[in-house]
Amino acid sequence: MNNYKLTIQYDGGRYKGWQRLGNGENTIQGKIEAVLTELAGRPIEIIGCSRTDAGVHAYAQIANVKLNVKLSEAEIKNYLNKYLPQDISVTEVALVPERFHARYNAKDKTYLYKIWNEDYTNPFMRKYSMHVEKKLDITNMKKAAQAFIGEHDFTAYSNAKSKKKTMVREIHALEIEERSGFIYIRVSGNGFLYNMVRKMVGTLIEVGLGQIEAEMIPTILASKERNQTGLIAEPAGLHLEGINF
Repeated sequence: MNNYKLTIQYDGGRYKGWQRLGNGENTIQGKIEAVLTELAGRPIEIIGCSRTDAGVHAYAQIANVKLNVKLSEAEIKNYLNKYLPQDISVTEVALVPERFHARYNAKDKTYLYKIWNEDYTNPFMRKYSMHVEKKLDITNMKKAAQAFIGEHDFTAYSNAKSKKKTMVREIHALEIEERSGFIYIRVSGNGFLYNMVRKMVGTLIEVGLGQIEAEMIPTILASKERNQTGLIAEPAGLHLEGINF
């Protein structure tokens, strides 16, 4: 039995997220497992690093799977890409040590959020960005972003579905860049709670719109009250960009 690491890209627009929720559910994990089950001739379960929400995309999701098949890594990759839907692609299959675990061995994750910040829609990026018509104050957003960096209890920026033992997470970097009509928000950390990135982005958008002051973020974090956060950014703008091990 070999352990393989899969690097996966997907357009999450028509899926209910990464995690398989039950038989017949339209999820990324479910689609990949169905193809691998046909390949192996027995039920196969894969372990994904990040349980992305419904509608969220990925440039480099990582999963691992244990298989007993007489195929090379390239042949497994080709089989997957032959039978997976066109909005899911496996870019690499690599043989890894038996103890490698996609979720527990991850040290750092990076998400990229895309905002289209013009007074007209972008028909080519409407499925991959959030449209905010009013011009955002990037200077204030960058100021506010600094309050998220470091180790904090992110209960206020979680969802009631978050069932983690601890709500403490460490944000290593949060960068905001404006280019060609887009605002790119890139956030890296040792882990993220359910809806955490989208809630953080929502707060930054509210700061950019002048609806709340940048200085309010430490107060919101300290409150640990989910009702203190307002806007949750749309899932279409969120992309899992990379994972470090």
